[in-house]
Amino acid sequence: MSTAPSAVASVDDDAFAFGRSAIHDPVAIDAESGIDSGVNGGSGTSHLAAVRRPSPAANPAFTSWLDLDWPVVLWICGIHLAAVVAPFFFTWSGLAICLTLYWVTGSLGVCLGYHRLLTHGSFSTTPGVRFFYALLGGISGEGSAITWVANHRKHHAFSDQEGDPHTPREGGLWSHILWMFPRRDPVALAAHVKRWAPDLERDPAMRFLDRTFLLWHVLIGLTLLGLGTWLYGPYTGVSWLLWGLAVRMVIVFHVTWLVNSATHIWGYRNYETSDDSRNLWWVGLLAFGEGWHNNHHAFQRMAKHGHRWWEVDVTYWAILAMEKLGIAWNVVHHPTGAGRRAAGQHSHARR
Repeated sequence: MSTAPSAVASVDDDAFAFGRSAIHDPVAIDAESGIDSGVNGGSGTSHLAAVRRPSPAANPAFTSWLDLDWPVVLWICGIHLAAVVAPFFFTWSGLAICLTLYWVTGSLGVCLGYHRLLTHGSFSTTPGVRFFYALLGGISGEGSAITWVANHRKHHAFSDQEGDPHTPREGGLWSHILWMFPRRDPVALAAHVKRWAPDLERDPAMRFLDRTFLLWHVLIGLTLLGLGTWLYGPYTGVSWLLWGLAVRMVIVFHVTWLVNSATHIWGYRNYETSDDSRNLWWVGLLAFGEGWHNNHHAFQRMAKHGHRWWEVDVTYWAILAMEKLGIAWNVVHHPTGAGRRAAGQHSHARR
């Protein structure tokens, strides 16, 4: 088996697990043991210390619902409006492109790249592969890796408590979409990124993808429009653009957002975590394994989110394939460290 570069954290620590929602409280364990994550050659001690002593403040305040982050609002609303037009330009080839890119950007980009690799360090890989998956995640339209990872790590640290960016305890619609709309002060947003994603904020490749976020969508849109027009005519070109970009992004948006909202409201629990996380079968299928959310909150670093035989986890299959090909190593197949000990102490409880 390949050995991981020295810059990658050991799989025996929980440096990529964040917060009180985990039954083994990895952040407390890491802070007490002084584990240094060493991500990208940097010191992880200060990073973990920052996570250990979070601010009690919740999300950045805004004065009213007129004080919105208009670029985000226009981006999300514009994509939805474009998707509404798509049925008037339906083609079977456009639908096929939509479904293919749904898997590529949703499962490989968001679930595997943004979530399991960059947020939680469920496996190690080369810098080139890491960049590739971060690019796929950006093409999903859900923001750059830096901001996505920062938001998600904070979610784990404050899961369903004050400070959680998108808890359903503030309302189901809030946790699904509205939490993204309030305007964030640029200084506070920069501090948020430095606190929760310092490893990515220091990474030149991730900063490049952050700066060029919109450019990739323009390039993909022009490619779909131009290729469809060249091969089959203008109608097909518009069809490929609308279905391959807008409809696909709307699907990936809402499937991801259902993990934030629905899986903290409905479903069953395999583990007694300190938050409201649930396993919800239909989100598990739509979100390529991310809907087994209670399992994930119990053991955040595990690459495998489906813990029972019926809990299908398509994203984990992709990680297994990468491991077989030698482009993924240090895969966290089972609970590690304190999580492994806790697994024998907490019974599988279903509600």
